[in-house]
Amino acid sequence: MRINLPVTQQEYVLDDGVILVSTTDTKGIITHCNHAFVQASGFDYEELLGQPHDIVRHPDVPPEAFRDLWATIGRGRSWSSMVKNRRKNGDHYWVLANVTPVMEGGKPRAYMSVRLKPTREQIKAAEAAYALLDAQRLSGKVTLKLHAGGIRKVGWRDWPGRLHRLKLSQRLSAGLLLILLLTLLPAWVLIGQDARAVAAAQLVTGLLSMGIFWTWSQRALVRPLAQTTTMANELAGCNLNGQIEYDTTTPLGALMRSLWLGNLNMRAIVADVRTEVKGANEAAQEIHKSSLELSSHTETQAGEVEKTSAAVSDIADTVKRTADTAHDLSDLSTNASTMATEGAQAIDRVSVSMHAIEASSDRITEIIEVIEQLAFQTNLLALNAAVEAAHAGDQGRGFAVVAAEVRALARCSSEAAQQIRQLIQHSVEQVSQGTQTVDVAANTIRTAVSAVQEVTSRLGEITLATQDESVGVLQISEAMHQLDVVTQQNADLALQASADCEGLTARADTLVRAVQIFRMY
Repeated sequence: MRINLPVTQQEYVLDDGVILVSTTDTKGIITHCNHAFVQASGFDYEELLGQPHDIVRHPDVPPEAFRDLWATIGRGRSWSSMVKNRRKNGDHYWVLANVTPVMEGGKPRAYMSVRLKPTREQIKAAEAAYALLDAQRLSGKVTLKLHAGGIRKVGWRDWPGRLHRLKLSQRLSAGLLLILLLTLLPAWVLIGQDARAVAAAQLVTGLLSMGIFWTWSQRALVRPLAQTTTMANELAGCNLNGQIEYDTTTPLGALMRSLWLGNLNMRAIVADVRTEVKGANEAAQEIHKSSLELSSHTETQAGEVEKTSAAVSDIADTVKRTADTAHDLSDLSTNASTMATEGAQAIDRVSVSMHAIEASSDRITEIIEVIEQLAFQTNLLALNAAVEAAHAGDQGRGFAVVAAEVRALARCSSEAAQQIRQLIQHSVEQVSQGTQTVDVAANTIRTAVSAVQEVTSRLGEITLATQDESVGVLQISEAMHQLDVVTQQNADLALQASADCEGLTARADTLVRAVQIFRMY
């Protein structure tokens, strides 16, 4: 037997009027349980379905109770008794359990359990019965046993109980036999007496026995039948709040108990249906409300999507214009790059020319140096000639004049060469500066050309990217248009769902009214 631990011995008290319902298959596997059962057990709904019903078994319950349970319901009979169940956290709760087999083809195919909140007196009596069963199990001396949920004595102590368990036909037969014996008794006792006296005595005993039988039939048959009829009429009138007091030792006690169990099971089912229908009604109302909000939100979204679609369309136009502008800029940049390249080539040629002029200036400087040397030597020769003319006297006077002229000419040549040198040096310096400036300009133009080429390359990439973006924005615009269409369809669907929810609410209201015909309180 399964033993569920730990236990806290802390009682969980059920709410008044609560009904715990569960169904199991023939192996005791839970196939259904209502919300009240889930709440009382402390487990989740998913933890109970598909699990053995002894998941809520408390170890304090004697094993004899469960053996009696399965022995009773296995024969197709209902079982009722007090049971102590264990919650998931170890606490416990008491229930008055009523287990009814669901028969099919004369055999149980499932079991329905309906549990009610017991009174404190019933709980105390159950605790005392548990203690007695535990004590006799430990002592080995069996004086009591469980039968169909009730306690029955064992052996000769059970003879009075057996008399109470006589069937109705047996009781009627015994009653009629008693009337016959009491009617015949005076004839046996008053043998030889006057016939009138015997007849009077028989009449008295017959009337007395009939009165006793009538009193018994009123208490054991008529009143229980009247109560049973009243409850059956209430059940037929959809009043599930009917109550009936029954004694299982009476002839009609089993019938009254079965009728009460049927009323209890139906009340439990109707209570669950009413609760679920109420929840479905509330859910339908919430769906209706949510659908209206969804419709409103969807309409707002449709408007926003329409605005967004228009904005995306404007963006697409702007991107297209930007792409065209970028394409034009790319063309201009290409032309500028070409022109810059040609300018760089021209600057390179100017630089070559300037370097050639600088080289020519250097060559002129060398020639001037040669002229200066010639002027110096001519002057030196003129001096020598003047000296020689002076030595020659009058014969050399003419030659001296020529020497003087040559020397003057040499001096003029030297001065002219000096002036040319100065001019050439100044020109060389300007050419050198020009060459450096041209070199700097060439480098700058080369850098500019590289930058223009880079800009051209980037503009080309921008043009491609802008074209791609133009295509992407166009696709987005088409998608937004499609989304606008879908959103409008969703709004229509939301309105349709709202209408469907209104229909569902109406159906749920109808079902609630149909179930409310059963009176439970």
